[in-house]
Amino acid sequence: MDIEILQDLGLTISEIKTYMTLLELGSSTAGPLLEKSGLQNSVVHRALNTLMEKGLVNFILEGKRKIYQATDPDYFFQFIDEKKRRFQEILPELKQKQYFAKKPEVATIYKGKRGIAEAYHTMISIKAKEYLTFGGGEECAKYMGITWWLNLHAKRVANKLPSRQVFDESVRKPGKDILSKPLTKIKFLAKEFAQFQETVIVGDSVAINVFTENAYSILIHDAKVAEGYRKYFELLWKKAKI
Repeated sequence: MDIEILQDLGLTISEIKTYMTLLELGSSTAGPLLEKSGLQNSVVHRALNTLMEKGLVNFILEGKRKIYQATDPDYFFQFIDEKKRRFQEILPELKQKQYFAKKPEVATIYKGKRGIAEAYHTMISIKAKEYLTFGGGEECAKYMGITWWLNLHAKRVANKLPSRQVFDESVRKPGKDILSKPLTKIKFLAKEFAQFQETVIVGDSVAINVFTENAYSILIHDAKVAEGYRKYFELLWKKAKI
């Protein structure tokens, strides 16, 4: 099971292992939990205490014994909502700090799958006339997964950001899945146009996303650079076919 999402929610490896073990046991005293989890005594008790603080574990007393039980996994939705509520409380202050900050650097580099995801999220959140892309290919589609791409464009549509995109023929099938969404136009060039990178232009920003083994994204905020890439996109758009 991929536990990365639980780490993203702020749980440590020992907390995750303790919680998962309790789910499997149903309910347990510390002894069987220690034996099945393989964790040290101090680690398990520390994890139990923090999990109880987070509302993810509870216990009842049978005499002097504590019987622990993992909270229903559905509770994570409430856990996430609480984190979201707390973040919304500090968001205005964060925005204020951003507003009064110095002008950001012209270029930022993001690394890895998460970095690329952040770069794309930034681009679809820009208030602009269009979301333009060219390049990409089958390897790019596979790297993030078609579900991720479909979710990205669903969010773009929710942000009311129209798109025009130029793909190559190797991704016509996933391209059609994206094309089925509103505010979306796609054209195709020959398979020879396939690349390991996709260039995105939105407003005064350009993101060059490279999907090699050591993936990275370069996000450039420069009106002149964006205009240059936009002109190149228009040439490709004229040459591409539906």
